[in-house]
Amino acid sequence: MTGTRSWWGWGLAEDALSDEECVAMAAALPGTPARPRPVPDVSELALPTVRVSPPGSLAGVVSSAPDVRAGHTFGKAYRDVVRALRGEVATAPDLVAFPRNEADVVDLLDWAGGAGVAVVPYGGGSSVVGGVEYRGDAHAGVLSLDLSGLDRVLEVDPVSRAARIQAGARGPVLEDQLRPRGYTLRHFPQSFEHSTLGGWLATRSGGHYATLYTHIDEFVESMRVVTPVGVNESWRLPGSGAGPSPDRLFLGSEGILGVITEAWMRVQDRPIHKASAAVLFGDFGAAVDAVRAVSQSALYPTNCRLLDPGEAAFSGAADGTSSVLVLGFESAVAPVEDRLAQAVGIAASHGGVPQESRGAVGAWRSAFLRMPYRRDGLARMSVIVETFETACTWDRAVGLIDAVRAELHPVIEKITGRPGVINCRFTHVYPDGPAPYFTVVATGRPGSEVAVYDEIKAAASEILVRHRATCTHHHAVGRDHRPGYDRQRPEPFAAALRAAKSALDPAGVLNPGVLID
Repeated sequence: MTGTRSWWGWGLAEDALSDEECVAMAAALPGTPARPRPVPDVSELALPTVRVSPPGSLAGVVSSAPDVRAGHTFGKAYRDVVRALRGEVATAPDLVAFPRNEADVVDLLDWAGGAGVAVVPYGGGSSVVGGVEYRGDAHAGVLSLDLSGLDRVLEVDPVSRAARIQAGARGPVLEDQLRPRGYTLRHFPQSFEHSTLGGWLATRSGGHYATLYTHIDEFVESMRVVTPVGVNESWRLPGSGAGPSPDRLFLGSEGILGVITEAWMRVQDRPIHKASAAVLFGDFGAAVDAVRAVSQSALYPTNCRLLDPGEAAFSGAADGTSSVLVLGFESAVAPVEDRLAQAVGIAASHGGVPQESRGAVGAWRSAFLRMPYRRDGLARMSVIVETFETACTWDRAVGLIDAVRAELHPVIEKITGRPGVINCRFTHVYPDGPAPYFTVVATGRPGSEVAVYDEIKAAASEILVRHRATCTHHHAVGRDHRPGYDRQRPEPFAAALRAAKSALDPAGVLNPGVLID
């Protein structure tokens, strides 16, 4: 990785917005401070005293350095960024481990289980749901288990077109190793640069591609997971009807059942044919109908993102008067222009106006990658930036979106004293429903940002639950989505999950507080 990873915010420190950029971006919002909140120096943080010591045999893979502990305290949610900016690091782990191989992982779990030390698996630290922050005092200490040292593509099977990849490999690292073979995993979440294969598997990550193979689940051939009671390794199979899937137990388990160390993943030939276009809509409801028709056409576009007028303006894809549908196709074997033309034709039949220029596509892509840095810049200006995503069936989609807009606006104004902005886009679409992604922007008060954020998030979650929309489509559950997940999850399944937790992690040290108590 070229550059210095930010300890407090998204991505690289060198790519963060300057003070001037922060001020300029918040200028249109009333009541923001004249200057952004300064970023604390790690050396000035009041980190809690280290409570535990590892045995000598593990000393070489464990660190208690202040900068390392600070950098592993939070994920990258808005509330994490604000607390980091305040220097509130009371939940910092006591130790951070950097295992060099699977044997180190086994030894670390053995020690932690016997010593009553909580273990929080850590991939790239990009969680936006409190997935990597231990909150509580029921353990003797906290160990952040950083898998970044396990980052190799160990083996490639060109006959079956699969690769055995270590879980700590970040997106660019694994792609760089697959590229010389002509392959790609083709999983590109927004966090791609700063997240890992193990993190994607543990959270059932959603990738950039909007249809067909949207989640990491579709690419798994087999997994190897270290649990406190032994190593679980499934057979490499293209499919199996032999009972419940062992891999499904660990996919989405968010580190509470075991530590994923490697997986055989289905890879693909790298695409060489690409085409994209944008279609404008004056009516958002017509745009939703168009997207549904495209999703049910079996054309399977690589990209099928619908931006409402506010989101389109925010990303520079349009002027704020039109919704924008971004369409893209790619293939490793055949030209895709005909499929793009068919999709554009479907959109046009619903009132869409195809654009001559591809400028909207480029503007959206650039804004998509830059968005987390802009979020951090606004956080420094005490602006509330809340994002939440969900999924529902098509018959309830428009009603859900209307309810979020109608019910959340009064909540924002009541809490902040000023109107807020609510934008919506579709990140993924399926034949039976979309995944709406909402962005809320509101003026906060210095010192109250986290409380305001939490109140808005609670109100938004209540709307989702009432409409039986999922508490998360691709951001995972972590600790922040627990209230919604507890209501979405059937109780018999919860009982089975608790039993699995008890059997695999009898000492209860793996990522406590996530998914179940």
